[in-house]
Amino acid sequence: MATRLSKKTPSTKRTSAKKRKLDHIHHVAISVPNIAKGVKWYTSRFDCEVEYADKTWALLAFANCKLALVLPKEHPSHFALSRPDADTFGKLVTHRDGLKSVYLTDAFGNAVEILEKR
Repeated sequence: MATRLSKKTPSTKRTSAKKRKLDHIHHVAISVPNIAKGVKWYTSRFDCEVEYADKTWALLAFANCKLALVLPKEHPSHFALSRPDADTFGKLVTHRDGLKSVYLTDAFGNAVEILEKR
């Protein structure tokens, strides 16, 4: 059974009157075996726009976040944060769309991409 955090736990309390700036999730990436079929499935069921698509990956824009569809052999499933200090996490690699990022693995083996904030 899952444990719920109480509203009174320190992790949910505001520690100061000044609101701190939170990191921005740029996208979540999921693996699909066929990009075109993935794009068709998501766009036929949900209100989203295709920002980019080719045979190896696609980026779908939703109101609050983007969804990347990736081939398992190309990229791991992951989520991506956009940060101005991305280069402090490792050497940035330039992608074909011009974005620069570095991949990390969290303490549990999950892939996290840190994108350079533009």
